[in-house]
Amino acid sequence: MPTHYGGNTKDRRALNAYINLIRASESILAQMSADLAAKGLTLSQFGVMEAAFHLGPLTQRELGRQLLRSAGSITVVIDNLEKHGWVRRERPKSDRRKALVHLTATGRKRIERALPPHVKAIVTWMDRLEPEEQKEMRRLCRKLGLGEQKSDSKTRRSEAPSA
Repeated sequence: MPTHYGGNTKDRRALNAYINLIRASESILAQMSADLAAKGLTLSQFGVMEAAFHLGPLTQRELGRQLLRSAGSITVVIDNLEKHGWVRRERPKSDRRKALVHLTATGRKRIERALPPHVKAIVTWMDRLEPEEQKEMRRLCRKLGLGEQKSDSKTRRSEAPSA
């Protein structure tokens, strides 16, 4: 469903692109969340465990940055993972202010079982796009996510009337 906003063409084009991006993202996230819920995990829990699995022990701050989560929400996720016995916090003697989050043996088994079917589900969703479309989508999402701005000269050239 396109926007019903009555602004100019540039505004409507941007809003329509945004609406499509958010709807696609929400649709995929809903399916992935349901898939992980069937395995007893939330997306955030899976993200913490997957990061610790692939990157090793990380501080809560590092995990929050990796997963784009606030300090408060990442603390709650780690608290819940700790209750299940899937992660443990360890304070290094060199800096007691930090807590490194380690995957436990139980947590490692859990993520090793959950990861392959989750990847398969993602591949199934992404197979709707051709390989080159997937690469282009990744490029565009990175451009949006990094907040790259058009240079003034590029903007002026693209907006200049053609002769």
